[in-house]
Amino acid sequence: MTSDDLEGNTLSVYACIVRADGPIGLRDVTRGAELSSTSVAHHHLQKLEVMGLIEKDNYGQYTLKKKAPIEGHVWVGKNLMPQLLLYSFFFIGAFAAEVIILVLSLVIKSLVIETTFWFLMAITLVAMTLFIKGGVVLDRKLNPKRADKH
Repeated sequence: MTSDDLEGNTLSVYACIVRADGPIGLRDVTRGAELSSTSVAHHHLQKLEVMGLIEKDNYGQYTLKKKAPIEGHVWVGKNLMPQLLLYSFFFIGAFAAEVIILVLSLVIKSLVIETTFWFLMAITLVAMTLFIKGGVVLDRKLNPKRADKH
């Protein structure tokens, strides 16, 4: 199994099962993954079964067998998050600290901001923006239906 097999509707179905608190039925998967019909959901559920990621019990309910790594993403609890968004948190924190230092320099006259600090702030702002933008693009690929609603 490759992470390429987990994309589009198959990934949406898989994420729906991961988020479920227990066994989940076909109709609930269809609604949870926002699919057009139960037959579409069934197709993706069968694919996930063959991949060994989920299993079906005697009552027709599906449960998670194992969490698969998804390229460019990380599982945060039951939610799949683009790694780039996680990286952006570091730069958001760094930029916030730089803004605090800047504000302190306005209050504390002996704290002098040098040109290199402005350069550092610009680099941090650009990095933060790029990581957020890249993360949002990855998230929209993962959740195209949610992106269409905005």
